[in-house]
Amino acid sequence: MRLLTILSVFAFMFVLNTSAQTQTTAKKNYNSLIQFSGIVVDQDSLTPIPFVAVMIKGTNWGTKSDYNGFFNLVVSPGDEIEFMSLVHKSRSYKIADTLKAKYYYAIQVLTKDTIQLDAVDVFPWPSKEDFKRAFLALDLSETDMERADKNLTRDELTYLERTTTASSSENYKYVMQAIYTKVYTAGQSPSISLLNPVKWAQFVDAWRKGKYSNKNQKKK
Repeated sequence: MRLLTILSVFAFMFVLNTSAQTQTTAKKNYNSLIQFSGIVVDQDSLTPIPFVAVMIKGTNWGTKSDYNGFFNLVVSPGDEIEFMSLVHKSRSYKIADTLKAKYYYAIQVLTKDTIQLDAVDVFPWPSKEDFKRAFLALDLSETDMERADKNLTRDELTYLERTTTASSSENYKYVMQAIYTKVYTAGQSPSISLLNPVKWAQFVDAWRKGKYSNKNQKKK
């Protein structure tokens, strides 16, 4: 019984010592943390680069730059930070292991990783002979003024208005604008389009084209 009591006391002291060491280590690690902030810019234009992935190498911990290229990340001395962008070369930044400051600021420059290719003209004719036959078969009886008047008739413009879809560039701008709006309102109440003149113009345009009436007829 006495031996059991002594073992219990030693076990209790061991637990207290281990807990104290753990708390001391955690306190030291907490005191060594650094708030690493900065901005990512393009090397050629020196403009901020948005949505750059800023990661601590070898971990899943990181962040991304905002629309203005600004980033903020908690790191430890000796960490290696990786900057990755879709159209730029990846770069790394080493935090000095002797750094004692609690706040550290840096400007990271990234180089573009794109290749400019020469323009390629694509023609619907597989050979020069086919092009020659198509060129000689052209009907050039109409003048430029007659073709312009034909293309500007009400029926032609109405047909283009109903059948022309948004281009790839317009779709890209629309999607990116939606992403920017989502980022700006992250963690906040989403914005409404009640007082947005652009949304009102789109609504009036859709109403004139009868899109809402067609939907109502389908429901009936």
